[in-house]
Amino acid sequence: MRMTLILIGAAYLLGSLSGSLLLGKLRGVDIRQLGSGNAGGTNALRTQGVWFALGTVLVDIGKGALAAWLAWRWLPVSTHPAAAYVCALAAVAGHIWPLFHGFRGGKGAATLVGTLTVLWPAALPIVLVVWLLSLSFSGYVGLSTVLAGLSLLALGLLIPGQPVRLVFSACAALLLVFTHRANLARLRAGTELRFERVRVLGRLFDHAKTRRR
Repeated sequence: MRMTLILIGAAYLLGSLSGSLLLGKLRGVDIRQLGSGNAGGTNALRTQGVWFALGTVLVDIGKGALAAWLAWRWLPVSTHPAAAYVCALAAVAGHIWPLFHGFRGGKGAATLVGTLTVLWPAALPIVLVVWLLSLSFSGYVGLSTVLAGLSLLALGLLIPGQPVRLVFSACAALLLVFTHRANLARLRAGTELRFERVRVLGRLFDHAKTRRR
């Protein structure tokens, strides 16, 4: 029990190391004061460019993977499945509410991806395919991330005899819906920003629809 609590705390502290805010200190910027005000990869890309955003995503994925690996190493999923997944959620929570940055962090998607690489790697390709298809069709990052989270929940529902993964996927999906609630509200209002350059499938669909008229 003591080791479980230590690892949950360590996972939260690792999650609290925000990639964009740490890199921002080196550059002398706080991206929470820029763009959408979010300390995640999308806002990093919009306000600081590709390389800064790439560094942000790598740090955020890496800390999720490390937190999950520590849980996997010291609390094997075969004997402590619930504890390992709680550590994963703690890392995501640390990213969203980071202790070291005034509890104002990012939205948790990249850190969640990092935990999946260790604890549930079979789910990762499906989640990424859903995200990429949605993004290339709609151009909305927030919507695509929420749909990817819901696809994780669908996997949890479809796999029998895995109640721990089902609870984990439900909690992860709810966290992503919560952290993207402003994106969903802007989407309903028609004011959500769209990455038109990545909307490849959407443009093809629009072109085909126009030709049929």
